[in-house]
Amino acid sequence: MADNMKQLEVISDRRNELIDITSDLQSVVDESGISNGLCHVYVPHTTAAVTINESADPAVRADIIMELDKVIPHSDNYTHLEGNSAAHIKASLVGCSETILVKGGRLVLGTWQAVYFCEFDGPRARLVILKVAEG
Repeated sequence: MADNMKQLEVISDRRNELIDITSDLQSVVDESGISNGLCHVYVPHTTAAVTINESADPAVRADIIMELDKVIPHSDNYTHLEGNSAAHIKASLVGCSETILVKGGRLVLGTWQAVYFCEFDGPRARLVILKVAEG
């Protein structure tokens, strides 16, 4: 891949799961040598997403999944033949990308924030594509 662009593999264990990838992202920023700029995070899947949220209490991740499941249940008379419409809808609502500032070689995140890969159709192996750019 091009300079400062990397792929990470993320392996999920459950159908719905939020996986903390913050340290993996920081490693890519470290490798890039870029002190100030942006870290673009992109998930090239239609049934997975990426988000930034609280990292201090793992119950927050469970609550997010629980509420998404209430609003978008796995089975709900969907017409998509593959049987994973709920995963497509969740991924669309959460989103496939995030852009995080980099300052002093560190991701700029709040005290309690982490970056999560959001699996909605697991378990499976997935990719996250990162681009660290100066700016």
